[in-house]
Amino acid sequence: MTAGINRLTIILEESSSVSEDGGIQMNRRFYRVNRDLHLYFGLFISPFVLVFAISVFFLVHSRARSGEPVGAAGPIVTDLSLPADLETVSGRQRIDKLKPVLERLGVQGEIGWVQYFPKQRRLIVPVTVPGRLTTVTLDVTNRQASIERRTTGLADALMVLHMSPGQHMADIRKNWIYMRLWSWLADATVYLTLFLTVSGLYLWYVLRAERKVGIGLLSAGALSFFGIVYALWY
Repeated sequence: MTAGINRLTIILEESSSVSEDGGIQMNRRFYRVNRDLHLYFGLFISPFVLVFAISVFFLVHSRARSGEPVGAAGPIVTDLSLPADLETVSGRQRIDKLKPVLERLGVQGEIGWVQYFPKQRRLIVPVTVPGRLTTVTLDVTNRQASIERRTTGLADALMVLHMSPGQHMADIRKNWIYMRLWSWLADATVYLTLFLTVSGLYLWYVLRAERKVGIGLLSAGALSFFGIVYALWY
């Protein structure tokens, strides 16, 4: 009887040590996976974070933008083939009908808000590419178009990327394939930044020697943030 109890005790101790080793190995594996993802995702989105960071500087400090946009008027294009209902539609429908016209004119980019002047039967179409603005003026009566191109510079290009696509004029936004792609990358940057925040907190928590310093920095950051919010609110 005593020998049976001793044998059972040995078996329980061995199974306990195996489970503890398995848990330790699982924790180490989880740590390595988080550490590697934190590193690689951080490297991937670092250029996008840099774009948003620099563009904020230009948005806040308008004086940092040097120089005026350089414009160049192109030749007037005549005998245009325009959709018959171009003047009756609006919003996204008008954008979709303008795309083939702009392609024939050799103009590509994100189409902005189209201004329509019914008395003159004229449309002003702004087309934006980061760093360049093209304005196409369509004369429906004479079926002709004038094109003006302006180079706006690197600072404006970064601000366009920062603000586009936004919620303003959401029904016509992302009508250019590259701007649609940029919106996906911007969303990915947000999600990966959230992941980096959570994984960074986990990696910090695992390092016991850094907990006191981390708590101090977290507290300082939280107090600074909520203090600014409180000051702005009240």
